[in-house]
Amino acid sequence: MLSLVAVPLASATYVSIVEPFNHTINTQNSTVYLGKDGPGQTFYVTISAATTNSTGALNNLGWNQFVVSGLPQGWIAQNSALYTPTLSVKITPQATTSDGSYSFNLTAVNFGNYSKLGSLKFTAVVNVTPDVFKLNVTPITTYEGVGTPTDVYVSINNTGVSDSLFQVSLKGLPSYNITQSVIALHHTTERFTYPITLNEPGVYHVSIDVGSVASPLIFRQTNITIVTKASLLNDYHAIGSGVVAFPIVYEPVYAIMYLISLIFRH
Repeated sequence: MLSLVAVPLASATYVSIVEPFNHTINTQNSTVYLGKDGPGQTFYVTISAATTNSTGALNNLGWNQFVVSGLPQGWIAQNSALYTPTLSVKITPQATTSDGSYSFNLTAVNFGNYSKLGSLKFTAVVNVTPDVFKLNVTPITTYEGVGTPTDVYVSINNTGVSDSLFQVSLKGLPSYNITQSVIALHHTTERFTYPITLNEPGVYHVSIDVGSVASPLIFRQTNITIVTKASLLNDYHAIGSGVVAFPIVYEPVYAIMYLISLIFRH
Protein backbone atom coordinates (compact mmCIF):
# COMPACT_ATOMS: atom_id res chain seq x y z
CA MET A 1 0.00 0.00 0.00
CA LEU A 2 1.25 3.46 -0.86
CA SER A 3 2.36 5.50 2.13
CA LEU A 4 2.13 9.27 1.77
CA VAL A 5 4.86 10.98 3.74
CA ALA A 6 3.96 14.36 5.18
CA VAL A 7 6.84 16.59 4.12
CA PRO A 8 6.77 20.39 4.28
CA LEU A 9 5.94 21.72 0.82
CA ALA A 10 8.42 24.07 -0.77
CA SER A 11 6.80 27.42 -1.49
CA ALA A 12 7.77 27.24 -5.17
CA THR A 13 6.18 23.83 -5.70
CA TYR A 14 2.79 23.56 -7.38
CA VAL A 15 0.34 21.15 -9.04
CA SER A 16 -0.82 22.11 -12.50
CA ILE A 17 -4.27 20.70 -13.35
CA VAL A 18 -4.72 20.29 -17.12
CA GLU A 19 -8.07 18.45 -17.22
CA PRO A 20 -11.00 18.98 -16.95
CA PHE A 21 -9.65 22.56 -17.12
CA ASN A 22 -6.43 24.46 -16.48
CA HIS A 23 -5.80 25.44 -12.86
CA THR A 24 -2.79 25.72 -10.56
CA ILE A 25 -2.70 24.49 -6.96
CA ASN A 26 0.14 25.85 -4.83
CA THR A 27 -1.26 25.56 -1.31
CA GLN A 28 -1.69 22.46 0.83
CA ASN A 29 -5.30 21.51 1.65
CA SER A 30 -6.79 24.07 -0.70
CA THR A 31 -10.11 23.37 -2.46
CA VAL A 32 -10.94 23.31 -6.16
CA TYR A 33 -14.42 23.02 -7.69
CA LEU A 34 -14.35 20.66 -10.69
CA GLY A 35 -17.86 21.30 -12.01
CA LYS A 36 -20.90 19.12 -12.74
CA ASP A 37 -21.03 15.37 -13.29
CA GLY A 38 -23.96 13.06 -13.87
CA PRO A 39 -24.65 10.04 -11.65
CA GLY A 40 -22.62 7.10 -12.94
CA GLN A 41 -20.61 9.21 -15.39
CA THR A 42 -16.87 8.54 -15.32
CA PHE A 43 -14.59 11.57 -15.36
CA TYR A 44 -10.85 12.20 -15.17
CA VAL A 45 -8.69 14.70 -13.32
CA THR A 46 -5.28 15.11 -14.95
CA ILE A 47 -2.21 16.96 -13.72
CA SER A 48 1.16 17.66 -15.26
CA ALA A 49 4.12 15.83 -13.69
CA ALA A 50 6.17 19.00 -14.04
CA THR A 51 6.69 21.32 -11.07
CA THR A 52 9.46 23.35 -9.46
CA ASN A 53 11.64 22.52 -6.46
CA SER A 54 12.56 24.72 -3.52
CA THR A 55 15.09 26.64 -5.63
CA GLY A 56 12.58 27.33 -8.38
CA ALA A 57 14.21 24.94 -10.85
CA LEU A 58 11.83 23.08 -13.16
CA ASN A 59 11.50 19.32 -12.57
CA ASN A 60 9.69 17.79 -15.56
CA LEU A 61 8.89 14.53 -13.72
CA GLY A 62 8.61 15.93 -10.20
CA TRP A 63 5.28 14.28 -9.43
CA ASN A 64 5.40 10.50 -9.82
CA GLN A 65 1.77 9.56 -9.13
CA PHE A 66 -1.64 11.12 -8.59
CA VAL A 67 -3.77 9.50 -5.88
CA VAL A 68 -7.46 9.61 -4.86
CA SER A 69 -8.69 9.18 -1.28
CA GLY A 70 -11.76 9.92 0.83
CA LEU A 71 -14.31 9.11 -1.86
CA PRO A 72 -18.03 9.07 -1.05
CA GLN A 73 -19.42 5.61 -0.39
CA GLY A 74 -20.05 3.55 -3.52
CA TRP A 75 -17.83 5.65 -5.77
CA ILE A 76 -15.03 3.96 -7.73
CA ALA A 77 -11.59 5.40 -8.48
CA GLN A 78 -8.37 4.40 -10.15
CA ASN A 79 -5.07 6.09 -9.30
CA SER A 80 -2.78 7.29 -12.06
CA ALA A 81 0.00 5.35 -13.72
CA LEU A 82 3.58 5.93 -12.51
CA TYR A 83 6.25 8.22 -13.92
CA THR A 84 4.37 9.65 -16.90
CA PRO A 85 4.42 13.26 -18.19
CA THR A 86 0.75 13.64 -17.24
CA LEU A 87 -0.97 11.82 -14.40
CA SER A 88 -4.72 11.04 -14.52
CA VAL A 89 -7.08 9.70 -11.88
CA LYS A 90 -10.32 8.05 -13.02
CA ILE A 91 -13.43 8.57 -10.88
CA THR A 92 -16.94 7.15 -11.26
CA PRO A 93 -19.76 8.24 -8.93
CA GLN A 94 -22.30 5.60 -8.00
CA ALA A 95 -25.16 5.51 -10.53
CA THR A 96 -27.66 6.07 -7.71
CA THR A 97 -25.86 9.10 -6.25
CA SER A 98 -28.34 11.73 -5.13
CA ASP A 99 -28.09 15.32 -6.38
CA GLY A 100 -25.66 17.43 -4.39
CA SER A 101 -22.04 18.48 -3.87
CA TYR A 102 -19.46 15.84 -2.96
CA SER A 103 -15.82 16.18 -1.97
CA PHE A 104 -12.77 13.90 -1.97
CA ASN A 105 -9.01 14.24 -1.73
CA LEU A 106 -6.41 14.32 -4.50
CA THR A 107 -2.68 14.05 -3.77
CA ALA A 108 0.32 14.57 -6.04
CA VAL A 109 3.17 12.36 -4.80
CA ASN A 110 6.94 12.47 -5.13
CA PHE A 111 8.03 8.94 -4.15
CA GLY A 112 10.56 8.87 -1.35
CA ASN A 113 10.82 12.63 -1.60
CA TYR A 114 13.75 12.10 -3.98
CA SER A 115 13.16 15.47 -5.62
CA LYS A 116 12.52 17.13 -2.25
CA LEU A 117 8.93 17.90 -3.22
CA GLY A 118 7.07 15.83 -0.64
CA SER A 119 3.40 15.64 -1.59
CA LEU A 120 0.67 18.18 -2.29
CA LYS A 121 -2.83 17.29 -1.14
CA PHE A 122 -5.96 19.24 -2.00
CA THR A 123 -9.75 18.78 -1.87
CA ALA A 124 -11.83 18.44 -5.03
CA VAL A 125 -15.56 19.19 -5.10
CA VAL A 126 -17.97 17.98 -7.79
CA ASN A 127 -21.68 18.67 -8.13
CA VAL A 128 -23.63 15.52 -9.06
CA THR A 129 -26.73 16.28 -11.11
CA PRO A 130 -28.47 14.81 -14.18
CA ASP A 131 -28.54 18.33 -15.66
CA VAL A 132 -25.20 17.99 -17.46
CA PHE A 133 -26.13 18.67 -21.08
CA LYS A 134 -28.36 20.78 -23.29
CA LEU A 135 -30.03 19.45 -26.44
CA ASN A 136 -30.85 21.21 -29.70
CA VAL A 137 -32.44 19.46 -32.69
CA THR A 138 -32.90 20.97 -36.16
CA PRO A 139 -35.06 21.11 -38.17
CA ILE A 140 -38.15 20.75 -35.99
CA THR A 141 -40.24 20.06 -39.11
CA THR A 142 -38.74 18.15 -42.01
CA TYR A 143 -40.10 17.13 -45.43
CA GLU A 144 -38.90 14.04 -47.28
CA GLY A 145 -39.88 11.71 -50.06
CA VAL A 146 -40.96 8.16 -49.33
CA GLY A 147 -37.87 6.01 -48.97
CA THR A 148 -35.56 9.03 -49.20
CA PRO A 149 -33.28 9.71 -46.19
CA THR A 150 -33.48 13.08 -44.50
CA ASP A 151 -30.91 14.37 -42.01
CA VAL A 152 -31.81 15.65 -38.56
CA TYR A 153 -29.01 17.48 -36.75
CA VAL A 154 -28.58 16.80 -33.04
CA SER A 155 -26.41 19.21 -31.03
CA ILE A 156 -25.28 18.16 -27.55
CA ASN A 157 -23.82 20.87 -25.33
CA ASN A 158 -21.99 18.86 -22.66
CA THR A 159 -21.71 21.15 -19.63
CA GLY A 160 -20.34 18.41 -17.36
CA VAL A 161 -16.80 17.13 -16.68
CA SER A 162 -17.33 13.71 -18.27
CA ASP A 163 -16.54 12.80 -21.88
CA SER A 164 -19.85 11.01 -22.04
CA LEU A 165 -21.26 8.36 -24.36
CA PHE A 166 -24.80 9.24 -25.44
CA GLN A 167 -27.39 7.33 -27.43
CA VAL A 168 -29.61 9.09 -29.99
CA SER A 169 -32.88 7.45 -31.00
CA LEU A 170 -36.25 8.24 -32.53
CA LYS A 171 -39.43 7.41 -30.60
CA GLY A 172 -43.01 7.39 -31.79
CA LEU A 173 -42.78 4.95 -34.71
CA PRO A 174 -43.32 1.32 -33.65
CA SER A 175 -41.24 -0.11 -36.51
CA TYR A 176 -38.34 2.38 -36.28
CA ASN A 177 -35.72 1.48 -33.68
CA ILE A 178 -32.40 2.81 -34.99
CA THR A 179 -30.05 3.94 -32.19
CA GLN A 180 -26.87 5.90 -32.80
CA SER A 181 -24.07 6.10 -30.21
CA VAL A 182 -22.05 9.33 -30.01
CA ILE A 183 -19.44 10.80 -27.69
CA ALA A 184 -19.76 14.41 -26.49
CA LEU A 185 -16.58 15.77 -24.94
CA HIS A 186 -16.79 17.75 -21.70
CA HIS A 187 -17.35 21.51 -21.91
CA THR A 188 -17.96 21.36 -25.67
CA THR A 189 -20.87 21.39 -28.11
CA GLU A 190 -20.88 18.50 -30.59
CA ARG A 191 -23.17 18.30 -33.65
CA PHE A 192 -24.22 14.91 -34.98
CA THR A 193 -26.20 13.83 -38.04
CA TYR A 194 -29.10 11.46 -37.47
CA PRO A 195 -30.57 10.17 -40.78
CA ILE A 196 -34.22 9.13 -40.92
CA THR A 197 -35.89 7.15 -43.72
CA LEU A 198 -39.62 6.41 -43.82
CA ASN A 199 -41.32 4.16 -46.33
CA GLU A 200 -44.93 5.31 -46.07
CA PRO A 201 -46.41 8.76 -46.82
CA GLY A 202 -47.90 10.64 -43.89
CA VAL A 203 -47.38 13.21 -41.16
CA TYR A 204 -45.47 11.78 -38.20
CA HIS A 205 -45.16 13.47 -34.80
CA VAL A 206 -42.17 11.83 -33.11
CA SER A 207 -39.40 12.66 -30.67
CA ILE A 208 -35.62 12.62 -30.79
CA ASP A 209 -34.41 11.11 -27.52
CA VAL A 210 -30.86 11.58 -26.22
CA GLY A 211 -29.61 9.87 -23.08
CA SER A 212 -26.32 9.04 -21.40
CA VAL A 213 -25.47 5.34 -21.17
CA ALA A 214 -24.29 6.00 -17.61
CA SER A 215 -27.75 6.63 -16.17
CA PRO A 216 -31.36 6.83 -17.41
CA LEU A 217 -31.67 10.03 -15.34
CA ILE A 218 -29.42 11.87 -17.82
CA PHE A 219 -31.96 12.35 -20.59
CA ARG A 220 -33.41 14.98 -22.95
CA GLN A 221 -36.17 14.84 -25.56
CA THR A 222 -37.24 17.09 -28.44
CA ASN A 223 -40.45 16.68 -30.45
CA ILE A 224 -40.25 16.96 -34.24
CA THR A 225 -42.62 16.53 -37.18
CA ILE A 226 -41.74 14.52 -40.28
CA VAL A 227 -43.86 15.02 -43.40
CA THR A 228 -43.34 12.22 -45.91
CA LYS A 229 -44.72 12.54 -49.43
CA ALA A 230 -44.55 10.45 -52.58
CA SER A 231 -42.27 11.98 -55.23
CA LEU A 232 -42.15 11.68 -59.01
CA LEU A 233 -38.81 9.83 -58.83
CA ASN A 234 -40.25 7.42 -56.29
CA ASP A 235 -43.18 6.75 -58.58
CA TYR A 236 -40.78 6.10 -61.48
CA HIS A 237 -38.82 3.68 -59.32
CA ALA A 238 -42.04 1.88 -58.31
CA ILE A 239 -42.71 1.23 -62.01
CA GLY A 240 -39.50 -0.78 -62.25
CA SER A 241 -40.57 -2.80 -59.23
CA GLY A 242 -43.91 -3.70 -60.86
CA VAL A 243 -46.03 -1.55 -58.58
CA VAL A 244 -47.79 0.55 -61.24
CA ALA A 245 -49.93 -1.22 -63.87
CA PHE A 246 -50.75 0.29 -67.28
CA PRO A 247 -51.64 -1.09 -70.73
CA ILE A 248 -48.80 -2.92 -72.46
CA VAL A 249 -48.54 -0.30 -75.20
CA TYR A 250 -46.86 2.08 -72.72
CA GLU A 251 -44.14 -0.34 -71.62
CA PRO A 252 -41.27 1.40 -73.53
CA VAL A 253 -42.16 4.67 -71.79
CA TYR A 254 -42.22 2.93 -68.41
CA ALA A 255 -38.73 1.55 -69.02
CA ILE A 256 -37.40 5.04 -69.72
CA MET A 257 -39.09 6.40 -66.59
CA TYR A 258 -37.52 3.62 -64.50
CA LEU A 259 -34.07 4.36 -65.96
CA ILE A 260 -34.51 8.04 -65.03
CA SER A 261 -35.23 7.03 -61.44
CA LEU A 262 -32.07 4.91 -61.30
CA ILE A 263 -29.92 7.73 -62.68
CA PHE A 264 -31.13 10.22 -60.08
CA ARG A 265 -30.88 7.75 -57.22
CA HIS A 266 -27.23 6.75 -57.89
